[in-house]
Amino acid sequence: MPLPPPARSEQGGRPSASTLLRCIAGFEHLDEGDIVLAGRPVAGPRLHLAAHRRGVAVVPQDGALFPHLDVAGNVGYGLDAAGRRSDRIEQVLTLVGLAGYGRRMPHQLSGGQQQRVAVARALAPRPRLVLLDEPFSALDAGLRAELRTDVRTALLADGATAVLVTHDQAEALSMADQVVVMHQGQVRQQGSPADVYRSPADPWVARFVGDAVLLPAVSEGRNARTALGGITLAQPRTGTITVLIRPEQIQVTAPGTHSQAVPATVDRCRFHGHDSVLDLRLDDGTAIIARLLDEPAAYGPGARVQLAVRGTGHPFSAQ
Repeated sequence: MPLPPPARSEQGGRPSASTLLRCIAGFEHLDEGDIVLAGRPVAGPRLHLAAHRRGVAVVPQDGALFPHLDVAGNVGYGLDAAGRRSDRIEQVLTLVGLAGYGRRMPHQLSGGQQQRVAVARALAPRPRLVLLDEPFSALDAGLRAELRTDVRTALLADGATAVLVTHDQAEALSMADQVVVMHQGQVRQQGSPADVYRSPADPWVARFVGDAVLLPAVSEGRNARTALGGITLAQPRTGTITVLIRPEQIQVTAPGTHSQAVPATVDRCRFHGHDSVLDLRLDDGTAIIARLLDEPAAYGPGARVQLAVRGTGHPFSAQ
């Protein structure tokens, strides 16, 4: 599906990703560009197909369930009489993990369950496209991770195509087959999650999709000289460049372990449970961050360590 220049946001500024979803759904008119769904033009300079004729379903941030209808009534709202008499309602409730919940009222559900009902309601009519506008933003971290996994599974099981808007980088990388990074109304990069993370289009994208170590360097072919020593580049470059290293690529060891490692001092250790992030400083003052999966107890503030880089660096033209 092409990504058009969408209508301006309600505040008159640059269009946001949520504005783009509203254009795709048919809630906003385009200023320019075209939208084509499944080979069918639905919006353009002289075309605006009504929202209800596009075959598009929307899952908003808050679910927006009808409080006076039970779960089955909410899910079946967009179905015709034959659809409501079929097993489609129970089928999609099973897909989202709510089998047997049809007679419950929205106020009897948790926030996560309400969002599952909203996804089931969107899937029920078998739309061409499901649009999800930050549907997990109001949930706590643990429930959010569980729900996005279950929603992706439900979408795949039903053969649905979906567009998800999110400001959570981990959410985008873990859910999507294709990631589109937007900034100030412009598409900065489009590609697979692995490509966007490992080979970002520019330093802004590199920082946006994850923690980044950006080092000035001088390169000849695939070899770059940096404050962290020699780094092999993913693509050959010559001259003054900037090299991207992800924190998990930096190996932290005790002094004297590797002859080619670079000495550094630990400024701080941030423990996150599943990993730890070290704030480090090289002897020349360069700030570095490293991500560790093992026990960080030995790396308290002031500890002396050595750093080496695993894998290759991604080159950018010098800024």
